[in-house]
Amino acid sequence: MSMSTNAPLIPRTGIGIDVHAYAADDKPQPLWLGGLFWEGERGLSGHSDGDPVAHAAADALFSACGIGDLGTHFGTDRPEYAGASGVTLLAEAARIVRAHGFEIGNIAVQFVANRPKFGPRREESQRVLSAAAAAPVSVTATTSDGLGFTGRGEGISAVATALVYPAG
Repeated sequence: MSMSTNAPLIPRTGIGIDVHAYAADDKPQPLWLGGLFWEGERGLSGHSDGDPVAHAAADALFSACGIGDLGTHFGTDRPEYAGASGVTLLAEAARIVRAHGFEIGNIAVQFVANRPKFGPRREESQRVLSAAAAAPVSVTATTSDGLGFTGRGEGISAVATALVYPAG
């Protein structure tokens, strides 16, 4: 079947989920969340910087394009990504997506955590992540009202959606 040059542009959507537990008290880590460092907050454990917002965003991009997932591209078997910034991973994910013939429409992320208080830094986070992806990224935050591992303060989860479309 041949494609007409007048074929409609069909966008694709993807979903990404990322979860990180807080680092053990005897192995403290800095908190990186939404591409930002959070001074004085308990950090998360992870192979890279543990930023679930950036990681979920990257995973949503891969999902939308059908080209694997975060582990496929940046897994724990890749020592060069140990300690890598989530912003770096998101920028690399966007590069990979574009190399596969897609352009990014937007990415939306919501994370679930008791803290930190996100609202005052929302715009800063969105600017940093949007610059990394070279596309609009929106970030929202919520709590789980004391329920589940996020409510008990054991970690942070994030869910992202991404819209991509064939380039050119």
